[in-house]
Amino acid sequence: MSLTQLSDVLWQERHLLDLLLFKLEEEQLVLSSGRTRWLANATREVEAVLDEIRSAEIARAVAADSAARELGLSPDAGLRALADAAPEPWNELLRAHHEAFLSLTGEISRLADDNRELLAMSHRATQETLMSLQDSVQTYDGSGQAAVLAEHGSRVLDRSI
Repeated sequence: MSLTQLSDVLWQERHLLDLLLFKLEEEQLVLSSGRTRWLANATREVEAVLDEIRSAEIARAVAADSAARELGLSPDAGLRALADAAPEPWNELLRAHHEAFLSLTGEISRLADDNRELLAMSHRATQETLMSLQDSVQTYDGSGQAAVLAEHGSRVLDRSI
């Protein structure tokens, strides 16, 4: 019975990893488009899936410990060791889960790195744009006329002193 529970939990976790991959791709599309209006929503969705994955990891650990005890292994046995010790057809199913996890986590890692790079590039571009505007920012002079800021920027004069 423990192997059935473990497999169910592993399927759920794989589904969540697929969903995370999808949400990261959505986030990347938002970043690539330059339309950052939706970036906070996309990031919040990624974080929500990550929270679900953390919960699923706890359930997986409990199910894996139970399956390991049933197979005569130590409770901290990895999925590969469980697959090696499990009878047919569980051994093949657990190996398939293991390979799927490796593949999904590799894709997620690459996509997350790409998204971080896009965010950093966007941040640098925004800073450069703001710095280029600094020299041409307009304000008002004492007579109320528009004027380009001096090289040192605007100043506040407290006339009450």
